[in-house]
This record gives sequence, C-alpha cells and structure tokens, in this order.
Amino acid sequence: MKTYWRSALGLVVVLGCQPAAKNQEKEPFDASPAYGHVSMVWVEGGAFLMGAHQGDPDALPREQPRHEARLDGFYMDRHEVTNAQYAEFVKSTGYVTLAERPVDTPQGSYDPGSMTFFSPEAVFSLRDPGQWWRWTESASWKCPDGPGSTYQEVLHHPVVHIAFEDAVAYATWRGARLPTEAEWEFAATSRGEQVRFPWGNEAPEQGDVKCNVWEGQFPVSNTKLDGHVKTAPVMSYPANSLGLHDLGGNVWELCSDWYDPHTYARRSNGAVLNPVGPGVSFDPLEAQIPKHVMRGGSFLCHPGYCSSYRVTARMPVAEDTGTSHVGFRCVRDSMFHAP
Repeated sequence: MKTYWRSALGLVVVLGCQPAAKNQEKEPFDASPAYGHVSMVWVEGGAFLMGAHQGDPDALPREQPRHEARLDGFYMDRHEVTNAQYAEFVKSTGYVTLAERPVDTPQGSYDPGSMTFFSPEAVFSLRDPGQWWRWTESASWKCPDGPGSTYQEVLHHPVVHIAFEDAVAYATWRGARLPTEAEWEFAATSRGEQVRFPWGNEAPEQGDVKCNVWEGQFPVSNTKLDGHVKTAPVMSYPANSLGLHDLGGNVWELCSDWYDPHTYARRSNGAVLNPVGPGVSFDPLEAQIPKHVMRGGSFLCHPGYCSSYRVTARMPVAEDTGTSHVGFRCVRDSMFHAP
C-alpha cells in the first residue's frame, strides 16, 4: 500500500504495492442495484475553458495552461457514493475491497488496513503529513476509523478507503463509470461558469457555510463551523446551480484519468473533444507508482495548507491507495440501464 504524499511513504513503504485484484474476475456482476439506489443529474454538453487562469495565485503549474474542452452530455451522481450504496453493492456481489485484503510483499505478509487521519497535539512542519496520517490495521470502508468503528454509524456519509479498482468495480455493477476530470470540472463549474469554487467565488470561510473543510488550526484543532471534523453526510450543504452536491470539500473524488502534471501543456491550441487524459501515468516525484487524478478537496483542506476545493485543483493519488478522505461519484452517458 502506497500513499501519494512523498513524505508519508516512510510510514508504509515496507508494504509495497498490492497485487492486482483477482476477486472480481471470479465474482460475476450479475446482481443489479435496487430501484432508487441512486439519483443522477443531467449535465448538458458544451464547451468550456478548463484549468486555472494564468494569474491565479493559488493555482499550481499542473492546473495550467487554460484551454478549451468540448464535452458531450452525461449524467452525474447528485452526491458522492455513500456507505449505504456501497454496502448494497458488496451485499449483491460479495466484493472485497483492497483495504480488506492481506498485503503480500517481499518483506512478508501484512494484515489488511488503510491510512487514517488523526489530529495530533502539535506539528513541527506542514511538509510532513506523517504527523497526522497513520497506517491502521483493519481500517476499511466497513471500519472507517479502524477497530471499534462501523460504517453503519455513518450510512449517509461518503464511502472512504476506496482504491481506484474498488470504485471501478462499483461503477461497473451500476452500468456506470468514473468521470473524466474534464467532466468533473465541467460539472463543478456548472457547465463552464467563471467561478473559483463549485458554489461561486466567495471563499469558504466567508458568509454562510458552504462545504465541509478544515476550520481552525490545521491539523491540530478544528472549530467545526461546518458541523464536522471528518466526513459529513452527503447533501449537508447547498448544491450548485446544476443540483450537484459536495463537489468541494468532504472527500476527494476519483477520476478515470491517469495523472501527469504536464497533461494540459501537451494539449493543442485548438479545442479538445471529450479529453480522457494521458495514456499512461507519470508523477516525476514517484515515477514508479501508477497514479490517477482526484478532484474536489476534502474535509482536510484549509486555506493555509490545501485549498483544493477550488474547481481547477487536481491531485495525484496512487492506484492502490485508499484513505479516510478519498471517495468517488459516478457518471454515465445514458440512463438506459439506470435503476
């Protein structure tokens, strides 16, 4: 199991990469979701400017240059996939997530587990995420905080500790897929509106509560102005103008694209039609680890540390990594097979 924070790798590097899943090869996805399992919103296709403005003081180089993308229409989940929804999938298929499987490495076999956030009493530097992340045995979507916790206490919260293949398996069961990051940003900007955040241009700390992010001194104390320290129930905050909830904060959302910081720079000057990202993953900091893009930020985002609730923010995440602040939502091109 690897995590995408380079400085946190020391906590788990001995675990190596987990082997590709085999259980979904044996478990046919022949059960269907119950009627009403999901609510989706139609996002009419169109063109928009993808990426950050050149003068955006918060933008990272991987968010630029800004370029035109044209997309076909698609349906998107109204909110992030919840524990209740994922539980129905597991009950129907018997699927076992990556975090629930033993980890076999050249160094030995390790018990199942995942990375969980905890709030330390003090930190020495915000450059070392190992001060607030730890490997927790038995942590998984079923036990979000490890032993003694249960998803049944947070049924309507986003499912977490989900690796990329776990999200794809669920989406396949539903006849859906993960969004491309172009689709995600198009939806987050309400079809290309000139906004910095899914709710508009007002910063999260200004005005009414808009999302679930970190308030206070990160990561030591959280004032809970939004009502939560960790995940919040989906749809706890207002939707954007398309009717989509939680596109900023709460949990990061997995996209289908491979990560490459130079993706935008390699695109032509003309409009790109339905971009799907590069053909392979490349992160110059950890070139040997396959990574996908995730979007939207999480409950850990804070203006002084991570303002990734911005609509253009993009972050790499290791393909075999699930943590307590990463989830997903689905899209589909047609509602023909929708429950």
